[in-house]
Order: sequence, then structure tokens, then C-alpha cells
Amino acid sequence: MDGDVAVGVKRGSDELLSGSLYNNGTSNGSDSKKLRVEDRMDAPPSRVLHIRKLPNEVTETEIIALGLPFGKVTNILTLKGKNQAFLELGTEEAAMTMVNYYTAVTPHVRNVPIYIQYSNHKELKTDNAGNQRAQAVLQAVSAVQSGGTPTSGSTASESALTPAPSPVLRIIIDNMFYPVTLDVLQQIFSKFGTVMKIITFTKNNQFQALLQYNDPVNAQQAKVALDGQNIYNACCTLRIDYSKLVNLNVKYNNDKSRDYTRPELPAGDGQPAVDPSVAAAFSKDSNSLLGKIPDGVLKKRVLCFGGEEDDCVMPVAGALSPLSAAAAAAAAAGRVALSGHSGASGVLLASNLNEEMVTPQSLFTLFGVYGDVQRVKILYNKKDSALIQMADANQAQLAMSHLNGQKMYGKIIRVTMSKHQTVQLPREGLDDQGLTKDFTNSPLHRFKKPGSKNFQNIFPPSATLHLSNIPPDITEEDLRVLFSNSGGTVKAFKFFQDHKMALLQMTTVEEAIQALIDLHNYNMGDNHHLRVSFSKSTI
Repeated sequence: MDGDVAVGVKRGSDELLSGSLYNNGTSNGSDSKKLRVEDRMDAPPSRVLHIRKLPNEVTETEIIALGLPFGKVTNILTLKGKNQAFLELGTEEAAMTMVNYYTAVTPHVRNVPIYIQYSNHKELKTDNAGNQRAQAVLQAVSAVQSGGTPTSGSTASESALTPAPSPVLRIIIDNMFYPVTLDVLQQIFSKFGTVMKIITFTKNNQFQALLQYNDPVNAQQAKVALDGQNIYNACCTLRIDYSKLVNLNVKYNNDKSRDYTRPELPAGDGQPAVDPSVAAAFSKDSNSLLGKIPDGVLKKRVLCFGGEEDDCVMPVAGALSPLSAAAAAAAAAGRVALSGHSGASGVLLASNLNEEMVTPQSLFTLFGVYGDVQRVKILYNKKDSALIQMADANQAQLAMSHLNGQKMYGKIIRVTMSKHQTVQLPREGLDDQGLTKDFTNSPLHRFKKPGSKNFQNIFPPSATLHLSNIPPDITEEDLRVLFSNSGGTVKAFKFFQDHKMALLQMTTVEEAIQALIDLHNYNMGDNHHLRVSFSKSTI
């Protein structure tokens, strides 16, 4: 254990609780007077922080978690009978960062607002023999922060501090009566470390996100601090778990996905994202991370939580119930777009598309199962329709016969032959909002090699998918998690003998179509790009 970590009970702790420690005489942890923000700043900065109004059942783990995002925690002293604690950080700078952050975002422990201010004490002198539990907790923290594992001496109740299994968090947002943008998530989660990548999608009518940190320790700190918190007052509750994935593959930087390490990525078809400064300007209160919903949003009285009536918010787009509001917000936030770049006549018209969700990339990927898509144009004045140019008329016929009447993004699509001979690209310098894409030279064409075995494996859309190019270290569980993240349920799975290929069965054909759109060419690591096709087999 690090020599600079001291734990236990303060000798003569009466001295520690002298009246000079508090402002305005608020020395009782259970007093009802709210400590004003400026009160926290009255004492000169110190690396020892005084925490008040803690819930009765609070653990050392939860108190330490408050300080973890800001630096090394070197000591803790809890005063259980008084609902108070002292937390010592490694440096004064870390303590100042923590106080400044928690003046803007009131900290909560077990959904109870607590109060943090500088202590008059510059360090905690404690008796190591007096508090072995705290010693075990800090030992565990110490090991995690230095990248090791806690010694076997730490107890099960400290399991929250064992090393995080992944730097990737899966975030589900409950009670989403107002859309949450990718930028809002980045703003909140970056308080706990460098956010590298974010992907947003919908599953079971819920907006979800996968968020990757630079380091699993940051993911752990964010999970401990943010799980169960509301983003806005009385809505948008964060539910956070670790993802089984350890690396996210982001192809586009837009409002649906972002790789902050690769600013050069194309925008794909995402609409412009909300400016983070707008989100930062939202007023705050003690019950949420960002405070009030922005003005200009239609407010209605609705039943929010447990039958309690509250001012919740729905998008103005005419949503009628919490569920449809969440669905509308999720639709606005969109799904993971898939990449693709793919040439002559054989033009199809696809109509009744879900204009909130569809992108040239998603059409390229789906229609690319039946031929090499050259160009895609979503119609500017009729965004539920698109022109799709295949390599030749045979491929166009094949795609039409297989895809007409199938469900894509919840809508039955219509596919007919178009009167157009080619899809025109926009004039040079004209911005058509990314509605037209040229895939002529795409490396993802399935049929460009003459005599390719892919010609023998063209099947109608089915609930069973054929996966190939699977890396040797990927397990059945990894693939089940990956495919259930695309918005469906994996019913059955079977590896082929060499483990490079597998069959995976979704619950419905629509779910399988969605999974294929999202995950064909997905980077599984070490340049293994997953290949996904429909299968004629069942498992």
C-alpha cells in the first residue's frame, strides 16, 4: 500500500469539529439550511474537504467515489453519527477542481444532495489502527488508480472499486422527455476523463449510447458518479453499465457518432449537432446535471415517475405519450450509420423510407447485398424516397425482387424500377446536405470480382445471418452482445468448425436487416472487418 495513504479515525476529533470549520454556524450535518454556493468558498483552499448531510447508510466507497474523478484520494475520515466526512486529496489543485465542479453540479449520494466545502485543516492526521475498513477501501482505490488490482484483503462491499472490465460504457436514458444529444453526453462524461468515441442508437424504443474512455478507470469513475443521475430536472435518467466491447469503431463524425481522436472523419449524413455551449448555458438545480430543459419546448403535465405528477417535457413534434416522446427523441438522435463507397444504369426508386433514420450509407449497405451500389440520392423535396443506382439492370432486378415489401427502420419499403438512367451528382461546390453519395470506388462492393462466390450466396432477407471474417479471439458472447446492441434480440447462435464463420439468428427479419445495416464491415480489431449476409439456413 502506498505510504502516502493514511486512513482511520482522527485522534481528538473534537478539535476537527471546532466551530471555526463551518460558516454561518451550520455545523450540524442534519440541519435543513441549504449551504449557499459562496459559503463553500469562504475557507481558503485546502486539499482536505468537509462533506455534510450524507445519508445514514453511506459507505466509504461512495464518499471516495466523489473525489476519484479529480485525482488521488489519500485519506478519509467518516463521522457516521453526524452524517459528515472529511476527504483528503493528493493535491490542493485536485481539491479546488473538485469544489469548483461541485458548485456547478450539486453532488448526490444515494439521490440525496450533499454539501462540500474546504476544511480549515490542511491534512488529516488519523490513527491507522482505528478504521481497518477505510484502510481496505483506500488500498483498493490506490491499486485501481495505479493500474493494479486490489489485494485480496478488500471486502466484497468494496467491489465497486475493482478494476473496470472495459473502457466502454453502455448508457441507457430513461424517462427521456427531451432529446439528449451526443454533445450533451460528451459534456457530462468528459468531467471524468478523456472521452474518445461515442455512438448513439435506439433499442426497444430507448435512446442508448456506447461511450469509450481512454482508460477503464475513467469509465469506472463515471459509472459510480453518474449512474441514476438525471440530466435535466425530473427527466432523462442515466442508467450505466460496462459494455462487453472494448473498442468502438466510428466511421462518421456527426450527431449520431463521433470519434474525437479522428477529427478528419467525414460527416456522413448526420444533421448538424447541438452546440455544446448551448447545453452548457442551461440553468442548473440540485436534482440534475444540466438543470432546466431549454426554453421553447412544449411543456405538458404528464405522469412521470411512480404516478407523481411533474412538469415533464415532450418534443414539440406532437408526441402524445412518454413512450412516443422517447421514441421521437430517439429517432431524432438516430442510429449508427454504416460506411460505404461503391458504377452504370439500373436505377431503383425506393419509397416509404423512414426519413428520420435512413441515410445513403444504410441504403448502400442493404441494397449492396444484391449488387454493387454505385450512387444513392435521397430526394431533397421528398426525403422518404431515394434513387439507388446499381451496377447493371440484373442487379437492380435482383435487389427489387428481394427488398420490395421488407421492413427497414420500422417502415415497409417499396422498391420499383426508376425511369432515370443514372443518378446525377450535385454540381461542384453545391451543398445538398449529404443526401447524394457516390460509391463508385467503394472497397465494400461484394460482386466486383468476376465469378465471386458471393454470387452463389444471394438469399432473401431472413432472420438468420451468416457472419464471416470473425477474429480468433472473439467469443459467442461478444457477438451476441454486439448484435443485441443493434436493436434486437439474438435468439440462436452457432459457430462453424473453424470459428471464422457463424450463423446468428435474430427474432425477426426486420431486426436482422437492421443488424446487417449496422454491423456489416464492423471493425472487430486487428483489421478484421466483419462480413454479414442473409442466410438460407436456420439454427
